[in-house]
Amino acid sequence: MSEMINAGLVLEGGGMKGIYTAGVLDFFMDKGLWFQNCYGVSMGACNLCSYISRQRGRAMAVTLDYMDDPNYCGIRPLLKTGDLFNVKMAYTDIPYVLNPFDFETAAAYEGNAYAVVTNLETGKPEYPRINDLKESMDIIRASASMPLVSRNVMLNGKPYLDGGIADSIPIKRSIDDGNQKHVVVMTKEIGYQRKPFAMMPAVKLRYRKYPKVIRDLKLRHIRYNKVVAYLEREHAKGNLFLIRPTYKSEVDRVEKDKTKLQALYEQGYKEAADCYDALMEYLAK
Repeated sequence: MSEMINAGLVLEGGGMKGIYTAGVLDFFMDKGLWFQNCYGVSMGACNLCSYISRQRGRAMAVTLDYMDDPNYCGIRPLLKTGDLFNVKMAYTDIPYVLNPFDFETAAAYEGNAYAVVTNLETGKPEYPRINDLKESMDIIRASASMPLVSRNVMLNGKPYLDGGIADSIPIKRSIDDGNQKHVVVMTKEIGYQRKPFAMMPAVKLRYRKYPKVIRDLKLRHIRYNKVVAYLEREHAKGNLFLIRPTYKSEVDRVEKDKTKLQALYEQGYKEAADCYDALMEYLAK
């Protein structure tokens, strides 16, 4: 089976917890499920790139293969460059040389792919389309640049950071784009409630030039929990389909334990398989 599904696919971020989404997307690829409109936030945007390039297993491999390298992720690149993830390695060496994207296949994707980014000046989310992965690396980088541990990313002369600051789960965007059906993949387990951002003093100092982003981070937990409550209600009514971890994993936002990461990937694949019949029933309505 291989078909383009006329629905919105919404992918939450979550740092290394995004390997759950990699498992879900690999299952979708195994089943030939491709969505007309796709929205990725932060790590969700990174996973989305491997999905539209139809490279099964790539997102998992990229997550697992380089976490042991101290030059890739951790204190060393943070102190040297201001980025927790080595920008050159993450956005040049890996995608072009070490585990390259299939750029031609991604460019030929019949649907639409969007990454969510946060405009630091306005504090609002923006949804640039990923037309060409070679031309979109800075967009993906901006979407995945976590506050406090990443430098600002300039797009068209404006500063941007992680899309999850302003829109963690862009279900409203999917609705506004006219999608009648929505499949939402979360990385936070059932029962999760986001707490207030713990580093607000550092945020106020670091982003003092961007008061709207300070406001966003101060209110993020309230907005997030409201969106999750909405998703749960609409899923129960059959108005959207929600895939999320059924139990809490041991994976932290920045996780280097490959055994834990592998287990969360396998959980994502299995839980997508477990709900496949229900998903197809929803999409067939």
